[in-house]
Amino acid sequence: MATELAEGCWRLSLRGVNAYLVEDDVTTLVDAGTPWDLGAIRDGLAEAGTTVGAVDRVLLTHYDLDHVGALAAVLSESHATVYAGAADAPLVTGEQAPPATNRKGLFQRLAGRFVDHPDVEIEVVADGDEVGSFTAYETPGHTPGHVAYVSEALDVALVGDLVRESDGTLSASPWFLSYDTDDVLASVRHLADAAPAFEVLGMGHGDPLLAGGSAALAKLAAET
Repeated sequence: MATELAEGCWRLSLRGVNAYLVEDDVTTLVDAGTPWDLGAIRDGLAEAGTTVGAVDRVLLTHYDLDHVGALAAVLSESHATVYAGAADAPLVTGEQAPPATNRKGLFQRLAGRFVDHPDVEIEVVADGDEVGSFTAYETPGHTPGHVAYVSEALDVALVGDLVRESDGTLSASPWFLSYDTDDVLASVRHLADAAPAFEVLGMGHGDPLLAGGSAALAKLAAET
């Protein structure tokens, strides 16, 4: 199901996770759901008036089963350019395996058995890089290469699993889902300090905030 959050930005409700469609300078998909979500992505894009084949760009917030699972299937129907953070990019392509020495990394290794790795070259983004109207912000902790994307023009921040939403309240990615919770909290503070003000805050899990997004993030940062 597609829900328009702001002009040119839609939430795609998938299997327990959100992806986002943005009509920016090109048609952009932010994250790609689970391995079983291609049909839901296709349906959501159709509701928003577009198709998988029209996707020109995929912005990945991070490597996880529920954020890259349908990426290879999406790319089989489109010629999109894929962007990701430096530490997660080789996990997306399968060039590297997640570390078995980290609890989250070990989970990623096990879950990775269900992920098809796309045969593409990933465009690596670093802190401050611009992609369309979005600026990338490195926000490690949930994963080492986690990235948030903020568009001042669209008044939207799409932050992956840096934070979660429940009953209108934000919380940082919890320890059992993160590589390093100290890094998570530092990343929340970094994004709150560095990003321009925005109204809409879209996360991987929970309901996006349609107003006051940067204020809510700043409140969380002040509490950490």
